[in-house]
Amino acid sequence: MTKALLIIDYTNDFVADEGTLTCGKSGQALESYIVEQAQKFLDNDDYVILPTDTHFENDIYHPEYKMFPPHNIIGTWGQQYYGQLQSWYLANQHHEKVYRFDKNRYSAFQNTNLDNFLRERQINDLCLVGVCTDICVLHTAIYGYNLNYQLTVLKDGVATFTEHGQEWALEHFKNSLGINVI
Repeated sequence: MTKALLIIDYTNDFVADEGTLTCGKSGQALESYIVEQAQKFLDNDDYVILPTDTHFENDIYHPEYKMFPPHNIIGTWGQQYYGQLQSWYLANQHHEKVYRFDKNRYSAFQNTNLDNFLRERQINDLCLVGVCTDICVLHTAIYGYNLNYQLTVLKDGVATFTEHGQEWALEHFKNSLGINVI
């Protein structure tokens, strides 16, 4: 059965020290693990999917405009992948099993073709990594749960701003959604 690894929002703005909405060291600590998982999935002939938060500068109509500082502005350094993932992506971006797309909401499913992409390829088993555990990873997991995907969250591959948010989200995945957390 074909699986997919979703690497959610692992960008400079969310991870680098200079990022405008960074989770900092907790996100940076995931770098090698995420790249290793990406290569492992590709070597296993599975998919690596990179849903990437995308905003336009000064978009006053986007709900995040009033909540967060400008981040992941299309085409900027902040929207590029963090560290080794950027190099891995550039080396593999033309591989038929690597798929990057822009998203404009927390969930990788909302307003995107992700569900169609997965169903066309008969992919039902999704592993989630990335940031932030209690925001975009959470909303992607909930949406995926509601669409009946088999979900696994790789706890060594997710991070967020606070320890409490991390613990809460991991417990929510297990206890409210029945998601496999390993």
